[in-house]
Amino acid sequence: MTASITAARAGLVSCAVCRLLARPVSTAELGHCPRCGAALAWRHHHSIQYTWALVVAAAICYIPANVLPILTTNALGSSESDTIMSGVILLYTTGSWELALIVLVASVMVPLGKLITLAYLLITVQRRSLGGTRDRTRLYRLVEIIGRWSMLDVFVATFTVALVQLQPLMSVQPAPGVLFFAAVVVLTMMAAESFDPRLIWDSDLTGGNHDA
Repeated sequence: MTASITAARAGLVSCAVCRLLARPVSTAELGHCPRCGAALAWRHHHSIQYTWALVVAAAICYIPANVLPILTTNALGSSESDTIMSGVILLYTTGSWELALIVLVASVMVPLGKLITLAYLLITVQRRSLGGTRDRTRLYRLVEIIGRWSMLDVFVATFTVALVQLQPLMSVQPAPGVLFFAAVVVLTMMAAESFDPRLIWDSDLTGGNHDA
């Protein structure tokens, strides 16, 4: 059987920013992408270590992000704090089940799904698992695409705080949960960016460069 023809074997390198296949200037000095001007590299240095660190940090922040309140409402002398899940329940019980479903998916399921997916990709890369490379690559692309929508709760909390300021009758203040939730979103986005999807294909190639 003949070896698969890859970009590396063809003397090409993929730009990490715009994904353009470009021919490097030389083996030692790859040069820059002709489309976006980013520096070309065969691999992201220490990609696995950086991604694992960001995933673990995001997983730690995920717990207080869902346990601590994200908003505190002060009305007529009384104060009430709401977490993400209590907000989802409130939306559902008041008849806004569509919005409740959107918040549940975007604020709870998407961040958790990103953490599980990134951990799965890291484990399969480190174990040099064979097969399923196309499916794992599509899974990584999906994580990149949907990741930005998990900021929904932060946007809702920000707009609510800005709009509902009827002091002294009513006021809404952000709670510590918003900071942890924003940290989860930012850390998972950074983890997705630091992960080098080219490592997925290395296990199927002979002489692949597994730069951890």
